[in-house]
Amino acid sequence: MSMNSSHWLTILGIGEDGVNGLSAAARGLLRGAEVVYGGRRHLSLAEELIGGEARPWPSPMASAYPDLLACRPRPTVVLASGDPFCFGVGSVLAELVRREEMLCIPAPSAFALACARLGWAAQDCATISFCGRPLEPVRALLQPGARILALSADAATPAALAAMLVRLGFGPTRLHVLEALGGPRERIASTTAAAFALEPAALNMVALDVVAEPGARVLPLSTGLLDNFFEHDGQITKSEIRAVTLAALAPRQGELLWDIGCGSGSVAIEWLLRHPSNRAVGLEPRAERAARALRNALALGTPGLRLEQARAPEGLEGLPPPDAIFIGGGCDAVVLERAWAALKPGGRLVANAVTVETEALLLSSHARLGARLTRIGVERLDAIGNRHGFRPAMTVTQLVAVKP
Repeated sequence: MSMNSSHWLTILGIGEDGVNGLSAAARGLLRGAEVVYGGRRHLSLAEELIGGEARPWPSPMASAYPDLLACRPRPTVVLASGDPFCFGVGSVLAELVRREEMLCIPAPSAFALACARLGWAAQDCATISFCGRPLEPVRALLQPGARILALSADAATPAALAAMLVRLGFGPTRLHVLEALGGPRERIASTTAAAFALEPAALNMVALDVVAEPGARVLPLSTGLLDNFFEHDGQITKSEIRAVTLAALAPRQGELLWDIGCGSGSVAIEWLLRHPSNRAVGLEPRAERAARALRNALALGTPGLRLEQARAPEGLEGLPPPDAIFIGGGCDAVVLERAWAALKPGGRLVANAVTVETEALLLSSHARLGARLTRIGVERLDAIGNRHGFRPAMTVTQLVAVKP
């Protein structure tokens, strides 16, 4: 740990054991602080060492940041739970204060304490926080045999999570509810999602040992989810075509997709499932389809889908520049040109056509855009009377272009 005179702000992790768990250096910084920010629980835990002004965080917390920054260069401490850079205030303050002005002394995170109590290897666990966040993103983590560590928002979170697991076919999943870890009120109780009847304290987290029932709706890690994962009215990029489309869009971590004419939202949702930091904006002019896409996004654990009920090209105005664009419906020359102009350098544009008019547009544009064209034909086995035969779906012509 490096301390020098340029550090005016200390972000201090504190556990449920209060000041007893602080190092001598942390105690000294807390005693010497002229101003101490923290939640009321944190301030209470550190009360005996606070000699300066104690300032509880207001709601919303961000409203205090100007006053916090105005403390410079007075010695100031921000108290946080455990590791401030693990779903904590540390990363927020790091955006506001230069690194050389700030010192962080973390305590063990709730995740580290949970692994220690349960004997789990931290590197084998997925982590998620429900503090100020919805439950739905846990959907993509629900893989048989997975171990998940989740920070609860309040006392009601574990029961709500258990109910979701039962609804999705993960009722046998083992839930460990860990309360007030590291302090005198620490308590651990275990049950299954199906038998959940615990009444935990507000300060808790949940550890999941995931078990799927036969027939559970496990989201595969591949692209091209079966069409019946989505609610749709037939306006959906079919599973096989969607798998090829996602491969052509080539999603990367943290990128933004425009899904123009998103219909059921299937392509945008699969884009979001590729990485939790990915973003997507869907453009859909029909209200019932826009609402359906949002329902699909919620059901499949991607509530961050932004849906604009609008028609291209007008609806593209003011949207943040995309890293990739999919045009699945409503493609004409104006839409194609506006989309191409908006795309970032190195971005990918994928347009699928099933009509001869749109195919003609793609044929006339491919050389100018330096694109490749592919025709994709899919045939599915279907009943023909009391026999069976392969019934072809509509052939899709796909344009894939990468912007220089």
